[in-house]
Amino acid sequence: MIYFTSDLHFYHEKIITMTGRPFSGAEEMNKALVENWNRRVEASDEVYILGDVTMKGAALAMAALGQLKGRKYLIRGNHDKFVDQPDFDRSLFQWVKDYHVLDCRGQRFVLFHYPIEEWDQFFRGAYHLHGHRHGRPEVNLLARDRGLRRYDVGVDANRFTPVSVEEILAFFQAGTPQ
Repeated sequence: MIYFTSDLHFYHEKIITMTGRPFSGAEEMNKALVENWNRRVEASDEVYILGDVTMKGAALAMAALGQLKGRKYLIRGNHDKFVDQPDFDRSLFQWVKDYHVLDCRGQRFVLFHYPIEEWDQFFRGAYHLHGHRHGRPEVNLLARDRGLRRYDVGVDANRFTPVSVEEILAFFQAGTPQ
């Protein structure tokens, strides 16, 4: 199975108030993020993290990532400076990139931390998956209603859980007039 997520912000107390997350503190948030992830993801699954794992340094990044199942890929976000720290173990990721095009299930997915207006094969039905905005679930409905194949995979828009490629495709299929 293939999953996507973004903007976990492990150990970040202020993100709770900044985004209205329903947690009393970072410890509770971290625990919920790990439990939600591991409830869905199996060791053989692939998870594309579209940025902002944590802004708290290499040691805490490794502590969080080490608890998460699956093969992880990172699309850098604006808070992923830990990746370049000499004590960070890069083997926790299959690879680290700024941008990636994924062909999956007969569809093209353009993966980038930031939402963009147009992307590779925009006019040919490609999807753009992003994070960064800390949007609510409604942001994806609004994009779909505007005819955009753009989806915010961030935890704030997806019940603090990774979202599968099948769920994303079904979401867009549900919005297609019969």
